[in-house]
Amino acid sequence: MMKPLQLISPNTKIPFLTYRMIAFVVSGVLMATSIVLALVFGLNYGIDFRGGTLIEIQDKTGPADIGKIRDKLSNLGLGDVQIQEFGGPRDVLIRISQQPGGDEVQQQVITRVKEVIGDTVVYRRVEVVGPKVSAELITSGITAVIAAIFAVLIYIWFRFEWQFSIGAVSALVHDVVITIGMFSALQLEFNLSIIAAILTIVGYSLNDTVVVFDRVREELRRYKTMELSALLNLAINRTLSRTIMTSVTTLLALLSLYIFGGEVIRGFTFAMIWGVVIGTYSSIFIASPILLLLKVKRDWSRTGASPANNSAS
Repeated sequence: MMKPLQLISPNTKIPFLTYRMIAFVVSGVLMATSIVLALVFGLNYGIDFRGGTLIEIQDKTGPADIGKIRDKLSNLGLGDVQIQEFGGPRDVLIRISQQPGGDEVQQQVITRVKEVIGDTVVYRRVEVVGPKVSAELITSGITAVIAAIFAVLIYIWFRFEWQFSIGAVSALVHDVVITIGMFSALQLEFNLSIIAAILTIVGYSLNDTVVVFDRVREELRRYKTMELSALLNLAINRTLSRTIMTSVTTLLALLSLYIFGGEVIRGFTFAMIWGVVIGTYSSIFIASPILLLLKVKRDWSRTGASPANNSAS
């Protein structure tokens, strides 16, 4: 009979809690740096949030001449125009900043661009986002992230205890803030797909944290006199194989999407890859140590066994 695949032995005894203060300092520095970067440099908002026109074209004859396209569009006086290769050598993405005027002006911009570029290309995608819509999208995105974190707070509070709730939410806030800081530092485009990625990261990180918390609760019932730091280390080590296996398989899928999925989803997959790494870290080094700081209680009422009969060996 084949043995189940295990990347990590279930009998590991890594003293994770010993490094909690180092982890807190590192995470505190990263969060503070992320906030400063977001305030000073801001985020590189995409068309979704800034408003404007996005046109994706594909050259019919061969590799696109980006320099030639740029020269043609520079004479139109459209302000900030970004032109970049998008996926293959024949594909080009054109971003045009929001023009003064209403929707009619934006449609005129599209018509002028098509006239200048001509019919040697295929127009694969044309999107126009107005300033009012972009403002609403920013508000909706922020509201969605806050609502998700608040829902997690309530869910964990009811399922476990308030100490677990604070630990889980702290890990989620940690993951979201550092992810935003990463996008600000690298000035990667921040659009609606990144909001979707952040919400997915919240779910992934929560799932990872709940698995550890479930084991912590089991060990609290099993070992009534074990020192809390030793018990938390035990719980983390016993779930470590599952945590690493889940993270590795998820990363393999995401790396495939990042490499072969094309430019359209590259920002999303980058955010997810970063989120899986930081989410795995936070479930071990942020969420669990907070239980120790808050001195999570041992609730004997939830089990029929007495402390004397279930002491640590």
